Amino acid sequence: MNAPTPIRHLQVAPFLFFLGCSIFLIPDNVFAVGLPTITFGVEDAESPQQVSTALQVLFVLTILSVTPAIVLMTTCFTRIVIVLGFLRQAMGTQNMPPTQIILGLSLFLSFFIMSPTLNRMNETAFQPYINEEINQAEAFERAIIPMREFMFSQVNEESLALLADLTLDSEPYDQEDIPTMTLIPAFMLSELKRAFQMGFMIYIPFLVIDMIVASILMSMGMMMLPPVIISMPFKLLLFVLVDGWNLIVSSLVRSFGL
Repeated sequence: MNAPTPIRHLQVAPFLFFLGCSIFLIPDNVFAVGLPTITFGVEDAESPQQVSTALQVLFVLTILSVTPAIVLMTTCFTRIVIVLGFLRQAMGTQNMPPTQIILGLSLFLSFFIMSPTLNRMNETAFQPYINEEINQAEAFERAIIPMREFMFSQVNEESLALLADLTLDSEPYDQEDIPTMTLIPAFMLSELKRAFQMGFMIYIPFLVIDMIVASILMSMGMMMLPPVIISMPFKLLLFVLVDGWNLIVSSLVRSFGL
């Protein structure tokens, strides 16, 4: 077969142009006749109760989406994961233990430390709400009380005074005058400060080992050999001899007053 000539392609062009113009010339009512109405399961609300239910569903979905952030901001997870991250960097073991292991250990330690607070929230707020003894608003008010008490027990006075000065118009007289939206960032700042303090204390023994190994290598004239390669086995040996994991975990748990 012979290949189509360019002339045949040019003959099709006027027909396509005429077809495109004819579509725009068709009246609008032609498309409206005989076409079924397409719905996607969304209908107009017939009562205020339907609107309220839809807003409640939207609110629940929003809460579920920000639950990880709430866990990070209002529990002991922040301090634990930062300290364990400092420990891994101080030992110089790159990705050992893996990030998933550190996050998993931090999460379970957080559940262990927060168990008294979570039990109080379950007894005073969740169970009465499930048994239809209280409504949603009262359940939320009861649930926030144990969480606020935990954050007040761990918050630093300087951080709390800073956030109160920035967000409140007048000086608070007691804990009831401090809103939760002011308490949460103050609690986060306190957790960051204590986590970095603990991380500094963890770094000191490993830093001493690095300095000793580097001094020995320089005295032997082995300046081309990286000191990290030689010091890492000694760091691991020191960590194993002092039972480092139990020491770190017990220090973290006791730092929350348990």
